[in-house]
Amino acid sequence: MDPAPLATFRAELTTELSGILDWWMTYTVDQEHGGFYGKVDNDNIADTQAEKGLVLNARILYTFSSAYSLNGKKAYLTIAQRAFDYLITHFLDTEYGGFYWAVDFTGKPSASKKQVYGQAFVIYALAEYIKIAPNEKALDLAKNTFELLEQYSFDPVNTGYVEALSRTWEALEDLRLSDKDRNEKKSMNTHLHVIEAYTNLYTVWPDNKLKQAIKKLLSNFKDHIIDKSSYHLQLFFAENWEVRSNTFSFGHDIEAAWLLLESATVLKDEGEIRAFQKLALQLTEAAAEGLAEDGGLWEEEAHWWPQAEAMVGFLNAWQNSADIRYFQQSVQSWSFIKRHLKNDKGEWHWGVHRDYTPMAGEDKAGFWKCPYHNGRACIEIIKRLSA
Repeated sequence: MDPAPLATFRAELTTELSGILDWWMTYTVDQEHGGFYGKVDNDNIADTQAEKGLVLNARILYTFSSAYSLNGKKAYLTIAQRAFDYLITHFLDTEYGGFYWAVDFTGKPSASKKQVYGQAFVIYALAEYIKIAPNEKALDLAKNTFELLEQYSFDPVNTGYVEALSRTWEALEDLRLSDKDRNEKKSMNTHLHVIEAYTNLYTVWPDNKLKQAIKKLLSNFKDHIIDKSSYHLQLFFAENWEVRSNTFSFGHDIEAAWLLLESATVLKDEGEIRAFQKLALQLTEAAAEGLAEDGGLWEEEAHWWPQAEAMVGFLNAWQNSADIRYFQQSVQSWSFIKRHLKNDKGEWHWGVHRDYTPMAGEDKAGFWKCPYHNGRACIEIIKRLSA
């Protein structure tokens, strides 16, 4: 195809990545208490006493490490080092291992449970940080957290991982990731981010036990999580993988399409690569059911993160199939973002309603609003188009 659209796409996302990360460096650094503010509103005003979430800190560490790896900007390394230092100083449980779910604005633990989703993001971020700042402390923490998940969260009877444990790694009654989630033993969302984390760790620590864990996770997706009739991801499960939900998530469908293929590719397992090349296209087509004529990937609203994942997922489908309509959809996703989600030259809006008005009262930065989905999408597409 004509290389001009590829060059334009890459150039625009290079500029966008710079704008997103500049915003995070300008508005989220907590100079008084360390680390990063737990919340910044849509007018760029920080809540200086907001709780600081593990996921936010880990995703900042991941994104700035990845961005530094891409372009070598020293300011990005500085932010990554700040995130790493805060993580090991305030979130690390030095007595029982693993990382607290949240700390208060001064850095004292406010939620000490070991949510597996959060532990996974720490592994994911530490693995990325090791690539730009090799040190034994980061690698040991990543390995130790992996071993803790295998010891306490992994289900040796049914395979898969339970959602959450107490500070001392004991069973909990309330396993929910958020108030919007079902209180079930297992979820698609946690498994997707565990395999994402383990895959990134494998790139810096190609351990055989870790490899086998990734292969089991790929089997979990093939056998239990991907619906064999619709190719949507099923969301919640009992301990024995009995499905406990009847809804789908287009955003997760398209995110899983490229992440699972990446896991198979990193393992260099030709059988798994072939299987997930096919499944990636089937997941992509399932996600495409949520596309509208405006190019957006809609649920009830159009949130920022499914649009970011759509850019990568559809580009991945184009690379996987050579079908030009997937490339066109990736660009259309970016066009939708430019029209409706970009907020001046900084962080994106949380989302828009059907009439395209921004969702009021939502954060620009917060417990769940991080530079991970949109920052990673820019980095991933820049790397793919550069290659």
